[in-house]
Amino acid sequence: MEFFKTLWKNKKIAWQLGRNDFKNRFANTSLGSIWGFLQPFVFMMMYVLVFQFIFKQTGPDGAPYVVWFMPGMAMWMCINDGIIGTSNSIRGYSYLVKKVVFPVDIIPIISLIGNSFVSIFMFIISAAICIIFGFIPNVLMLIYVIFAAYCFLIAVTRFTSALATLVPDFSNLLGIVMQIFFWATPIVWNLSMVANHPTILKIIQCVPFTYLVTAFRNCFMEGNIVTSGYGIYTAIFWIITIVMFIWGNSVFKRTKKDFADVL
Repeated sequence: MEFFKTLWKNKKIAWQLGRNDFKNRFANTSLGSIWGFLQPFVFMMMYVLVFQFIFKQTGPDGAPYVVWFMPGMAMWMCINDGIIGTSNSIRGYSYLVKKVVFPVDIIPIISLIGNSFVSIFMFIISAAICIIFGFIPNVLMLIYVIFAAYCFLIAVTRFTSALATLVPDFSNLLGIVMQIFFWATPIVWNLSMVANHPTILKIIQCVPFTYLVTAFRNCFMEGNIVTSGYGIYTAIFWIITIVMFIWGNSVFKRTKKDFADVL
């Protein structure tokens, strides 16, 4: 509870620094913050171009590939950017750790806020494209999935940000791990492709990345991993998230006194 009290007490500072964090990334460019939105948008469109118009792929039940792909990719980019960016946040704000009496606990949240501007933009673009193709989102489920995603990000980055600060090599390892999870998560491929391997399918469905990507996709398409199997995957997701937060918060609290010494 100490973390949440600190965050609530310093919410205005976190918001202001998070907003500045996003702006400062492109401060020396002519287009400024526009690059932050343009780069991921072009990246996603290239995937759509290759898979829908060159490889002639379609989504489940003949749905347009763009409708199937965009929500899943938008959620993955939110998760990936959040974990990678936030894990390096304490090193990025080392001057706050070393020179000022500052609530170090909120530094990962500052980075997470900075990354959220692009993530929300991609969520909006994905929703708009799905609506254009006639796939109307379930708004309540949409809100739930985004809320769940940020709870998971906070839980994971409590651990990764502390470890990346103490062990710089961990950042490189984390990048490799996230690349592996990208291909192991049904983002550019469909879960039905492993339907003949029930054990592998169950394991993949229990992974939080799969849960979030599939759940966000389900907001626009048929199927609902949130309630599937009497909500077993939802229960597993929240158990993992809560355990990760408790563990990560414990690691962060024990090690934050050493941050200034290693920076």
